[in-house]
Amino acid sequence: MSTSTTQPVLAAIDVGTNAVRLELARPDPDGALETLHQERDPIRPGEGVFATGAMPRETADRLLSTLRRYAALCRRHKARVRAVATSALREARNSAEIVRRVQDEAGLDLEVVSGKEEARLICLGVLHRKPPGARSLLVDIGGGSTEVATATGEKPDNLWSLALGAVRLTEVFNASKSVPPKQLRLMRSFVAEVLRKTLPAKLSRMPRSALGSSGTINTVVSFASGDSGGSASVRQLTHAVELLASMPPERRRKRFDPRRADIIVSGAIILEGVAKHLGVESVTAVNRGLRDGLLVDLLYRQDESREDTSLADAALAIGRRFFFDEKHSLHVTRLALELFDQLAALHHLPLSTRPYLEVASLLHDIGTAVNYERHHKHTYYLIHHADLPGLADRERELVARVARYHRRSPPDVKHSGMVGLLPSEARTVRKLATLLRVANALDCSHQQLIKSLKATQGRDGVALHLQARHPLDLELWTVEREMGPFRSVFGKRLSFHTSR
Repeated sequence: MSTSTTQPVLAAIDVGTNAVRLELARPDPDGALETLHQERDPIRPGEGVFATGAMPRETADRLLSTLRRYAALCRRHKARVRAVATSALREARNSAEIVRRVQDEAGLDLEVVSGKEEARLICLGVLHRKPPGARSLLVDIGGGSTEVATATGEKPDNLWSLALGAVRLTEVFNASKSVPPKQLRLMRSFVAEVLRKTLPAKLSRMPRSALGSSGTINTVVSFASGDSGGSASVRQLTHAVELLASMPPERRRKRFDPRRADIIVSGAIILEGVAKHLGVESVTAVNRGLRDGLLVDLLYRQDESREDTSLADAALAIGRRFFFDEKHSLHVTRLALELFDQLAALHHLPLSTRPYLEVASLLHDIGTAVNYERHHKHTYYLIHHADLPGLADRERELVARVARYHRRSPPDVKHSGMVGLLPSEARTVRKLATLLRVANALDCSHQQLIKSLKATQGRDGVALHLQARHPLDLELWTVEREMGPFRSVFGKRLSFHTSR
């Protein structure tokens, strides 16, 4: 049997504003993804959302019907699935109800991703296997939002998500039919104002051509270049905007897919505005995007040998925003991860939970920016509402709970802070929080006195061998209080041995 046939099938489901898409793929031995099946249903999940603030019942019913079919296909292929929804459900006030219906009726965990996570996934999809030093500028125009990213290799350096999309702009200006010159000027002015408020002007050290990854961009670039190539200059984009705006609606519908024709003017105006604002000379269309990013993300998540620092980098950026004690947080993180690695036979947690501990350790003290006495609770709130690209909503919730229990009340299953967790999630939180509590206690002085830590496990207990720069009287006194919670969670006695 070939290696490729033993690889699990990966499935990406993208609930966008214009359409819902499914792609099934299988990794080959070289790490490339072989597409097995693709579907696109232009059901317009975002129709009316930006005008009314909610997804209508009939739209939700169409969405559920499509997702039930997708879920059946995924089950047939025994696929590992990641399903995400973007700006339409981000802004729909009934999104929680729809997510519940998707779980109940289709058996899918639909994740409403943040704008930055959407941009990260697009970046991953477009730049997969890009040379490490290559610099890129990406633009993706969706129905409800526009994502912009700068990247080195596959790794994004900056991510922006703008509340500016082809469907949204069309609805705001009622631009699905004719667009007279005065309305065109207003739309261009509106787009320019949004860009000024949300994007830096003319990013330095960027390529002269931006990569455009959405269906809207592909259509606009093809039209602007006269179907002669996959790239259009800013001058060509400007000419395309004016041509499309002056084109009668009937002619646009003959030239483009009818649903694309209704929003093509708005899409072209946004693309022209972004290109001018960023100072690029042209836009090159690519046939990859969010769906590809979901597949690459699934591929990387199953590769336990892959080291990815992007999540830790995002956590550090948040910590710095709250003026955390970086030396203390990094030291506690190092100790916590050493405990995780050395006590794998004790905690039996999958390696996929290690990043949860890393992020919780890095951010465990950010609540002190609000109030020291209750900072563990403020830390929970700040992480719960943080934008951490790379973590699904449920994963971010687990990280917030782990960080919340780094001090004071231990993570007992009956404690009020554990409400709402599944039994498996509660076990994960209890174990990770207990390791974090020990690591935090071992730097309670914030002086980073421990040079090395080695954990050994015997029949009755766990011994921590600590090599220190100076006496650890305060640390040992503090960590003694963690012996009881440690024994409660792991069923082992904890002891300490120090040397200098």
